[in-house]
Amino acid sequence: MSDRLSHSLRSDAADNRDRIVEAARALFATEGMTVTMRQIARRAGIGPATLYRRFPTKQLLAAEAFAEQVRDCRAIVDDGLAEEDPWRGFCQVIERICEVNADSRGFTEAFLATYPGAADFTVHREYTLRAVARLAERAKKTGHLRADFTSEDLVMMLSAHGGIRATNPALRRAASRRFAALTIQAFRAWPARLSG
Repeated sequence: MSDRLSHSLRSDAADNRDRIVEAARALFATEGMTVTMRQIARRAGIGPATLYRRFPTKQLLAAEAFAEQVRDCRAIVDDGLAEEDPWRGFCQVIERICEVNADSRGFTEAFLATYPGAADFTVHREYTLRAVARLAERAKKTGHLRADFTSEDLVMMLSAHGGIRATNPALRRAASRRFAALTIQAFRAWPARLSG
């Protein structure tokens, strides 16, 4: 009897945890990091005490909620570095990072460290910026990427991308694709003479 009760309690705790993470993911995506823990608890259908037992800080909850996006971003920059043509790899990084950020306003804020105490994202941000800088140096050597590009330009691009506020997901993704295309055009060296 006690084994069944223990299993039931563990199952309830796991369900609560999953509901918390899903609620946080949804609210962070649409509202950004200004969402309160109380709003997340309400959305998850649990009490604040249950939320704080599982995630004592919003930072810990954000790290869990965005774990998949962090893995996706690492894969994006690794794929870009692995691309034989560095300009193509650079363009793919810009396009795919914009896609990831179009789906979550909060992830962009955490990545850019506008969310106070986002130390868990510092390592991710530094890794991404170093990898993009390496890829950029290779793309500059091909003559396709403008010579004055720096990793700070990527940060500026992501900050500007955060201004896309369409509430309809399809419209937000379309605007994000357009933004990525315009950004790539701006980063290209001598766009009138080079193609591809």
